[in-house]
Amino acid sequence: MKNQNVREFKPKRKVITYGTFDLLHMGHINILRRAKERGDYLVVAVSSDEFNKLKHKEAYYSYEDRKAILEAIKYVDEVIPEHNWGQKVKDVQKHDIDVFVMGDDWKGEFDFLKEYCEVVYLARTSGVSTTKTKQELSKQHG
Repeated sequence: MKNQNVREFKPKRKVITYGTFDLLHMGHINILRRAKERGDYLVVAVSSDEFNKLKHKEAYYSYEDRKAILEAIKYVDEVIPEHNWGQKVKDVQKHDIDVFVMGDDWKGEFDFLKEYCEVVYLARTSGVSTTKTKQELSKQHG
């Protein structure tokens, strides 16, 4: 007979997603919520300021500010820096990731990770993007 006082060990299902996460909007919240629904623990890799420069992408907020904002969101358990395109395999292995999640605008781009974990592409929130927000703000203040 099983001892009723002993909890059965169930390993956490760990999920990871990547992004710049600048000018936080509902699209960001939706992907974080939906990523977290795929497991028990969500790691968010955020593009460092140096990596953004390499990508010719300019974030309004610094890496440290974007990290702090993400850490305040209830779906996010851990925030790590993304320094380059090639670190994803190492991140998946180092953090013992079960599921890799990205927006479906990246569909197929990260299928090479399937040998390490499940790869899921989620539909983006329509009508919302940081680029669109920045364009609308520049029109208002241009």
